[in-house]
Amino acid sequence: MINHGRGTEVTGVREMPNQALSVCLETDDGRLLGGFLWRHGGVAAARPIVIISAATSVRCRYYSRFADYLFLNGFDVLTFDYRGIGESRPKSLRGFRADWVDWGAHDLEAALAYAERTFPGQEIHVVGHSIGGFAIGLARSNRRIRRILTVGSQFAYWRDYGEAERPRMYIKWHIVMPLLTRMFGYFPAKRLGWMEDTPAGVVRDWSRMKARFEHTVRQDFFIGGERESEILQRRFTRVMAPMLAIGLEDDPHGTPAALNRLLAYFTSSHRHHWRIAPADIGVSSIGHFAFFHDRFRDSLWPLALGWLRAGEIPADAPGLLLDEATPGTTT
Repeated sequence: MINHGRGTEVTGVREMPNQALSVCLETDDGRLLGGFLWRHGGVAAARPIVIISAATSVRCRYYSRFADYLFLNGFDVLTFDYRGIGESRPKSLRGFRADWVDWGAHDLEAALAYAERTFPGQEIHVVGHSIGGFAIGLARSNRRIRRILTVGSQFAYWRDYGEAERPRMYIKWHIVMPLLTRMFGYFPAKRLGWMEDTPAGVVRDWSRMKARFEHTVRQDFFIGGERESEILQRRFTRVMAPMLAIGLEDDPHGTPAALNRLLAYFTSSHRHHWRIAPADIGVSSIGHFAFFHDRFRDSLWPLALGWLRAGEIPADAPGLLLDEATPGTTT
C-alpha cells in the first residue's frame, strides 16, 4: 500500500522482481506519483542510484526487468510514473492538466529530489527512454546527475521521423491523436492498443512540436517577464553529466536527425551518439521499445551496464559511434 504523505519513503511491497518496493513521490506542485524502488541493504556511497525516466505514456512497470538487471549488478534503482500515467493516474483523465514540461520540470524533478534525500552521498544516474531523455533537460536539479544513458530520445519533431514511416506516423500522431483527444478530453490510447491513455496537454505538445521545442511549449507562460520556454531551454545547459545516446537503426522515432536535434541542447555535456542495427546482434528488429525487453539481456544491456558503471562503451559493444560532441559544441 502506498502512503501518500509528504516525504514518504518505502511503504510496502509489490509483486515485482526481487521484491521491488512501492514508493510515493510528492512533486513541488503537490502531485503524488507512484513508483518502485530496488534498494540494497546498508549504506554504500560508492553505489549509484539509477532513475529510469520513461517514454511517453509507458508505465514504469515496463522497465522492471531492466531495473532488476541493474539491481542485480549492484545499483539501487528507482522507477516512477509521470502524472496521469499508470501508478500516478487519477480516476479520470478528462480535464486533467499535464504536459511534457510537467513531466520533466516537476515529476522527474521529484524523482531526483527523492533520490538525493533517500540515498545521500550516492551518485545519481538517469536512464531516459524516448521523451524521458528530453525530460532530463527540463528538471531544475539536472546538474546533480552524474551519468546519463538515453535510448531513442527525441521530442517528436515530425520531419525527423524515419522517411519510409513518416506519412503514416504523421497521420497517426499529428492528426488522429489530437482529433480523438478533442473528442474525449484525453487520448484513449488503450482502446486502440497503442499505449497508456494520455493527458490532453501531452498530446498538445507532441502533435504541435516544432523544430525547436522552445518555440512550441509554454509560449504563453511568463516568469519575471521572460517566457517560460526560454527559461526551460537554458536548463539544458546545466547538465554536465556525460551522455551516451543510443539510437536503433529500425526505430522510426529515434533517427540520427531526431537524436542529434535533442543532443544539441545539452551543450555542457560530453555526448556520444551510438547507433545499433538489428543485424549487429543477429535479430530482425529492435525498434523504439524493445531495447528494454529481457531478450536483449545478453546483447544490448551490457552496453548500458558498461556505461553506467564506468562511463565507458565496452570494446565489444554492438554498433558504432555515429557522432561525438564535447562541452561547448553542438552535434
